[in-house]
Amino acid sequence: MAPSDRREFQRLRLAKPILALFDGQNALILDIGISGAFIEHYGQSKSGDRLKLLFRWKGTDVEFVAEIAHTVVVRKAANAVVSHSGVRFVQAIGDAEARLNDMMATFVGKILAAQKANAGATESAASSALVDLGGARRSRTRGYTTYRLQNGTWSSEPSDLPTQPLNGFTVAAYEDEQELQALCRAWEVADSEGRRLIRLVAELSARTVKK
Repeated sequence: MAPSDRREFQRLRLAKPILALFDGQNALILDIGISGAFIEHYGQSKSGDRLKLLFRWKGTDVEFVAEIAHTVVVRKAANAVVSHSGVRFVQAIGDAEARLNDMMATFVGKILAAQKANAGATESAASSALVDLGGARRSRTRGYTTYRLQNGTWSSEPSDLPTQPLNGFTVAAYEDEQELQALCRAWEVADSEGRRLIRLVAELSARTVKK
């Protein structure tokens, strides 16, 4: 693994929190990614606790069994304790995983399309490519492809791991070459936040690989 590779998954910082239920009580999702979320909720939990997190997307319930990774009490009142907790999704209920992937791709595509980059038409094309990555197209191809930008030149190589490098991204090996070229162009002109978002949707693509 290259020194710049990273194992942790990206999370999308939400401009507007998502209303949710955590263990049956009202909660707010502050950040969310394909493998977990950062939430504000009532009560005090401890690391390792497993509770249900439910929210809605396009009018449909999305529910996961979530495990507390870390938690801290942020406010105390006479009759309530409010905590901030990072949770990992350990079990998708029903088609929750597919709905989460759709939500993440939609959010990130809109954010990138709205960014005021100097790429002009390139940015728009790249945003469309981002929404397509990890979408309905599937094949029997297994494995991943990692793209890295070094000294102004892109390189790509097959990979057995979905690890996202800091100087590029890793996607499912079956993704369309033209869409990936658009993604590379978007990466070149994106700021640090834009690149983080590109890696986030690349994770959606990598997650579709059959193991």
